[in-house]
Amino acid sequence: MTSQQLTYSPFDPTVMEDPYPVYRQLRDHAPAHWSPEASTWVLSRHEDVSAALADPTTYSSASGIFPTPPGVDMTELFLPMLIMSDPPRHTQLRQLVSKAFTPRRIAGLEGHIQTLVDDLLATTPETGTWDFVSEFSGPLPAIVIADMLGVPREDRDRFRTWSTTLIQSNPVRGEFGAGLDAAAALYEYFSAFLADRRAHPQDDLMTALVQAEVDGEHLTEEELLGFCLLLLVAGHETTTNLLSNSAVILAQHPEDRRALADEPELVPAAVEELLRYDSPVQGLARTLTRQVDLHGQAMAAGDTALLLFGSANRDDHAFPDADHFDIHRGPERQVAFGRGIHFCLGASLARLEARIALRALLTRRRDWDVDIDSAVRLRSGPIRGFASLPIQ
Repeated sequence: MTSQQLTYSPFDPTVMEDPYPVYRQLRDHAPAHWSPEASTWVLSRHEDVSAALADPTTYSSASGIFPTPPGVDMTELFLPMLIMSDPPRHTQLRQLVSKAFTPRRIAGLEGHIQTLVDDLLATTPETGTWDFVSEFSGPLPAIVIADMLGVPREDRDRFRTWSTTLIQSNPVRGEFGAGLDAAAALYEYFSAFLADRRAHPQDDLMTALVQAEVDGEHLTEEELLGFCLLLLVAGHETTTNLLSNSAVILAQHPEDRRALADEPELVPAAVEELLRYDSPVQGLARTLTRQVDLHGQAMAAGDTALLLFGSANRDDHAFPDADHFDIHRGPERQVAFGRGIHFCLGASLARLEARIALRALLTRRRDWDVDIDSAVRLRSGPIRGFASLPIQ
């Protein structure tokens, strides 16, 4: 196959079902591929994706991180977000937000997350079929995020609905309106909540964000709202889909599942392999600030480049026999959470939730099957996971 014969769109339903054969073709034949459907260059090799992530001066985030049709400006659709900013403002924002998102705060959640996991599993049947997403992988991170922010738990179902609507709003299919409505609802909700925390401080992340200060500077109201939206969607959806993808992978690899059940100390390394093997975030976009010549292609200043994390994590040059799932691999170079200045701020939380949830599943639900034919996939370009996953 020649590069001219290759077609790739991150919004193609058949690609979403199983993108990895297409990724291999891209890496082998068109590592710098122009996708007319998404109006973006597509970088698929681990070396190129890693280099782009390490060079925010050339690969800017300020114009948006998702490929959109011509004429659609992401920065006009959403309030300022940490993930859509460049230095020096990104550096300032990251410092402010990091003060409210410390390793100590995350580590202190372990007991709370364990209780939530135990409570959720206690309500699921030990035999028969149930929906893994609606009853376990969806509620867990939603409750954790709501509790971190200090938001009442009774609002978590609304959060889940808003978040899922945002994630599944596909601009290529003309579905962006519902996503914008969901974002507006979230902004309205958080605006009132922020006002309450200013008047009545509490021991929660929302209060910490309001009070965070670096060199006498606080987050603006728009930046606070943007971060709340980012935290809800990224912190919630990433973990939900990591857990759902993991349930499928371990059902397909029963020997590895038994090994993890017998030796739970292997779970942390297995989480890294699960992240590599089927990344919840398949890729994010950047905008070129200068011309880049790569693999015989001239990518012009102003062009968008989609960095395929999911493909980079299946690159045999970085991970020998990359299409093979191996819980003993220890894939230190996997880029499921990105790399560089935009490395996912919530990575430690997602890892903690995954470790606790998987250990509990392996202990209390040692064997399971998934009805993959009845599962409903998310239809979002960058996010890989399930809207529904029957499990028994």
